[in-house]
Amino acid sequence: MQIIIAFFAGLLMSIGIAVSMMIDPAKVLGFLNLSGNWDPSLALVMAAALAVYSVGFRLVRGRSAPLMAEKFQLPSASKIDKPILIGAAVFGLGWGLVGYCPGPAISALSAGNTGTIGFVIAMIAGWYIARKLPLAKVAPKKSTGCYS
Repeated sequence: MQIIIAFFAGLLMSIGIAVSMMIDPAKVLGFLNLSGNWDPSLALVMAAALAVYSVGFRLVRGRSAPLMAEKFQLPSASKIDKPILIGAAVFGLGWGLVGYCPGPAISALSAGNTGTIGFVIAMIAGWYIARKLPLAKVAPKKSTGCYS
């Protein structure tokens, strides 16, 4: 049952990403271009996502466990350290350079664009290489993030 729920949650997110045009690198780069022809529409998408999350978090916060699991799986790290700063910088640079982050890139694969396919291949290679670097030894091996 957990796999079915995870599948539908991922499907719903993919649909939302597609409808909001976050799978279009030009749209994302237009949002990130504050000095040129800025497109603020993705700010509305982010605000709507934050509103939905806030309501959901409030509803779940008082529960002792999720509906389909024994316990909540929350990140245990609480300090901002070198790996998190480097990861955030690399994520931001990649997003700013090509207009994709992992979730929208995977959703955009369905269009069959060779640039998107190349980005996803490079992203997977980057994950693999990052796991081999000494820096990755201090970071948790198992992802606890939404887009990891």
